[in-house]
Amino acid sequence: MNLYNTDQLSNFHSETFAYIKVKAAENVLYITLDRANKKNALHPQMVNEIAFALHYAHFEKSIWMVVLDAEGSVFCAGGDLKAMAGFIEPNNSTIPEPTGQLLIGELFNKVYKPTIAKITGDVYAGGFFFLAGCNIVLAQNNIKFGLPEVKRGIYPFQVMAALLKVMPARKVIDWCIRGYNLPVEEAERYGLVTKMVTSDTIDAETQTIIDELKQNSPSAIRYGLEAFDHIQPSEAEHKYLNAMLMKTIKSEDGQEGLKAFRERRKPNWVGAN
Repeated sequence: MNLYNTDQLSNFHSETFAYIKVKAAENVLYITLDRANKKNALHPQMVNEIAFALHYAHFEKSIWMVVLDAEGSVFCAGGDLKAMAGFIEPNNSTIPEPTGQLLIGELFNKVYKPTIAKITGDVYAGGFFFLAGCNIVLAQNNIKFGLPEVKRGIYPFQVMAALLKVMPARKVIDWCIRGYNLPVEEAERYGLVTKMVTSDTIDAETQTIIDELKQNSPSAIRYGLEAFDHIQPSEAEHKYLNAMLMKTIKSEDGQEGLKAFRERRKPNWVGAN
């Protein structure tokens, strides 16, 4: 992790976050996605803020683990399709720009500290980077998991790679090319969810995991997660997958899918390159 310098990270608690909320308490950094009015869709600056927070967690010795949750009934609707089409909304974020390309599929691999996802809302498309990237995932039993990209003329390239780390390949491909909603029970069975819980128990379950992790050596865990990162797909592969996503978006079907989504109509596919 080297996309922000030491001086920038030292000002972490003085910065203004436009799309997330952060809180450090008792060796835990809490990150909350805070764009509920847009279903927590991943705006480019939102990704930058998440990356900045994870960099801080990586370098700050007092932080032993990260808990990620979200405001609203949708945990994350994936990438902001309007932003992908060039419509970037203004914001008041003061988070500095990174010095290199942000690959969300790589961010969680580099924290080298336990990351816990607390999923209390529906997850779609690029939102699965959080589930596949975190070490422990608690998910409520009444939410939806969907990969609708192919219905928009796009394909979840990087999400596919992330899911392949935790789920069987045949199930991942089936999900990606058919674009259906996966029940939470199946997500748990296939390894995407660590434990399915209820809305009444998720807070207590999260705290239990935090307490258990605090009984273990932070150094041993950090070295173990660093070693795990070295046997995962390389950064070059994520860059290739990101390039393939851009190629798909620029295709005729990609442009038609995005346009149809904005116009709330069924797309007319041509299948051309």
